This record gives sequence, C-alpha cells and structure tokens, in this order.
Amino acid sequence: MHLTLLLLALAHVYLAAAQLVGYATENGGTTGGQGGATTTVSSAAAFKTAISTTSPIVVYLAAPINYTGQYSVESDTSIIGIDTSGSITGGGLKISDKSNIIVQNLLINNVVGQDAITVTESQNVWIDHNEFYSDTTHGPDYYDGQVDITHACDYVTVSWNYFHDHYKSSLVGASCGNEDEDAGHFHITYHHNYWQSIHTRTPAMRFSHGHLYNNYYDGIISQGIHSRCDAEMLVEGNVFVNSTEPLSTYGLVIPDDSPNTSPDGDLEQDGHANLGSVSDNDWGTGKINMTSTGNFTSVPYAYNLTELSDVAATVIAGAGIGKV
Repeated sequence: MHLTLLLLALAHVYLAAAQLVGYATENGGTTGGQGGATTTVSSAAAFKTAISTTSPIVVYLAAPINYTGQYSVESDTSIIGIDTSGSITGGGLKISDKSNIIVQNLLINNVVGQDAITVTESQNVWIDHNEFYSDTTHGPDYYDGQVDITHACDYVTVSWNYFHDHYKSSLVGASCGNEDEDAGHFHITYHHNYWQSIHTRTPAMRFSHGHLYNNYYDGIISQGIHSRCDAEMLVEGNVFVNSTEPLSTYGLVIPDDSPNTSPDGDLEQDGHANLGSVSDNDWGTGKINMTSTGNFTSVPYAYNLTELSDVAATVIAGAGIGKV
C-alpha cells in the first residue's frame, strides 16, 4: 500500500512538471482524466481494462507489460508511465473517434504490423515524453508507424518524444484520396522531439496545418519532414545533423517510404512549407527540396522558441521517458 501511494505521488509530480503547448491547448484544451478516478496497473490485462473505462481516469503503468495488437483508449483518459518502468513491448495503442487523451512517459517498442500509437477521427490528444523504437533490420513494412494520425483528427500536440531506430516514424493523413474528409482538419504541433536513426516521415503530412518547431534530428537516412497532398507546414527552429534530405515539399513518395509502389516511388501532389520569420532552421549538410512556401505563417497559441544553438542539448536532455 505504501509503495502504491509513493508511485502515485511520483507520477503526479511528473504530470505536473510537463507543460502542454500547441494545438492540443485549443478547442477547449486537453486534460485527459484529470479529476477522475486513478489506478495503478502492472499487468497487460489490468492495463487494457483500465484504459477502456468510459468515465474520466488516470492510469499509471508501473511495470513492463507485453501484448500483441493494439489496445483501445477511451475518451477523458491519461496514461502515464511511472519513472522508467512503464513500458509496452509488442503492442500499441489505438485512439479512435475519441477526445481528450494524454499519453505520457511510456516506452513502446517493437509493435509488429501495427502502429505504436494510432490516432484516428479524434480530437485533443497530447502525446508527450514517450520513447518509441523497433529496428531497421526487418524492412520498411514489418513494423508500421510510431505515431500515425489519420482520418480528420484535430488539435493534437506531439512533444518531447524520442523516436529512434525505425523506418516510417509519423504519418498524418492516410491518403491523398481522402481530401473530402481530411481538408480543414489536422491542426497538429510537433515540438522538442528527438528523432534518431529514422528513415522517413519525421513527420510526413497530408492536408494538414502542422507546426514543427525546435525538433532535433540525428541520422535521418532517407527523408525527414515531408509536406505533401496540399499540407501546410510552419517549420522553425529545427536542427538536423547527419541527415540526407531534411525537408521536402515535393509530392514524390520515395521508395524507402512506400516500397510497395513502383521502383521509382509514387507521385502525390506537392505540399507547402513556410520556414518562419523568427527563427532559422539548421539543415546541416543535407539538402532541402522546397517547391512551395504556402501561406501558413502563424498559430493561435503562445509558445517560446529555444535558441537554435541550444536545441540539440535541450532536446537530448529533455526528450523521452523519465524526464518529466
């Protein structure tokens, strides 16, 4: 009993220390299970039951668990790993047609054939201070995405996560043929994430308004930020090292991103990217392939940019689990 209370106290400290910034503050904000019941779980069965509760709940994961497939998350839920103990191997999370969800301080790894986190038809989601990895020895389609956001989602913040050792990291928008559903949605912020040894999609976005700032990229093997299918991006204060193509607005989906198309890749319509007026980006030695700047130049929320010279140290020190 005393151990449980201690773990809960620690988790409350972690949650309080993290600050929500970005599009998930809009549309009424994102509070997860705040004010609802709390529970601490240490098994896959208990975890699955807790996150499917239909009333507000804060679920603390206190031990490593293993499962396959994806467990569904209900609205008004916070899922928080305690210290560095909250890890999921083999299975992922699905947020489908839900709202007001926080996923924080979890390690999710080696999810075969599915995303680590799938968000679809949902609003007000905050994915913060997590770690995601698999491997790149099995090829592009053995695992799916790390965080994929599709089918008219809105008001999402992806912050302070550590994405590494994976092919296709984060996709927004399922296809170029889904404009009727998706256009006008996908207001998403990615900030202070650490991407390392990733092949593509950091992120790739379709029909989106994506604000990407102060992310750090090390070893993006094929293609990093990709704006396509008329997506609008505001890209500022990001830093790349050892990366091939940090940014592209050209609609070509390269073979490393979509290996089941023709050997030359799959051509979609171009996207747009505005590089901001306040803070430069550091592309390192990589090339950028800008075909259109677009007109997305500001966001409706307040945020503070980290100095470009401090981005690498700040993100490496602060991203991932056990750091909130």
